[in-house]
Amino acid sequence: MLRYTLRRLLQTVPVLIGTTFLVFAMVFAIPGDPIRAMAGDRPMAEGTYLALRDRYNLDDPLLVQYGKYMGGLVRGDFGEDFNGREVADIMADRFPITIKLALVALAFEMLLGILAGVLAAVRRKSFMDSLVLVTTTAIVSVPTFVLGFTLQLAVGVKLGWFPIAGLTEGWRSYLLPGFVLGALSLAYVARLTRTSLVENLRADYVRTATAKGATRRRVVGIHALRNSLIPVVTFLGVDLGALMGGAIVTEGIFNIPGIGQQVFLSVRAQEGPVVVGIVTALVLVFVLANLAVDLLYGLLDPRIRYE
Repeated sequence: MLRYTLRRLLQTVPVLIGTTFLVFAMVFAIPGDPIRAMAGDRPMAEGTYLALRDRYNLDDPLLVQYGKYMGGLVRGDFGEDFNGREVADIMADRFPITIKLALVALAFEMLLGILAGVLAAVRRKSFMDSLVLVTTTAIVSVPTFVLGFTLQLAVGVKLGWFPIAGLTEGWRSYLLPGFVLGALSLAYVARLTRTSLVENLRADYVRTATAKGATRRRVVGIHALRNSLIPVVTFLGVDLGALMGGAIVTEGIFNIPGIGQQVFLSVRAQEGPVVVGIVTALVLVFVLANLAVDLLYGLLDPRIRYE
């Protein structure tokens, strides 16, 4: 297990290098001059302009810029934005907010998605099964921004159950945007759980357990559901990173100052170090989440071992 974990962590290095280079190159390729954009319509002294371009290495070729950035990154220096603020400080302010939002969305996926999938599977071809299939199809068909604005108006403005913007009410402020962020994945989890559980309920070991006198609850809850959760856990592990990286629309709708909002602002301002620093952290989240999923396989299925 230890050797497997170390090998997986070492595989992170080329992934980080390749990802950061691609993102850095895409930000570098965006047309426009970020230093001129900082001044807006106001004139900027030529000396100041040249000094800023030299400070941020904007006159260097792409590979030289990337080499200098990675040299700082190895030392733990994520660089600074064009306003002189450390990228590490920006990430420290923004990441906890998006992590909380992603965890709330993940909780909705796990609780509601798995529960809906189990109910649909054990009551296959019933009203509950049809309700889950129709509801998940509707959620998948509706774009995130449409669902967000609709719930914001109906549940937040009309009914007043949840705050509609900002983080003024603590954990309650994360519930509505968390549901919107995780709604699409919730539908996938419900469908995936239903399909996997229906398949396992037809397996020989389930018929054997039933023939030996095991109760229906034990057969479904311990034998069939445990094996059925392997593809679901795989999806949830990958989805955690996707939720954090894909929170741009949700954070924009609900005015949440998280990583998604910062990425949008930084791309528009061509803040290369900020974008690459955030992406680097997200890649680490992806890698660690997938590693945790691989290790969980052994708990869900005793036949899986990492030698």
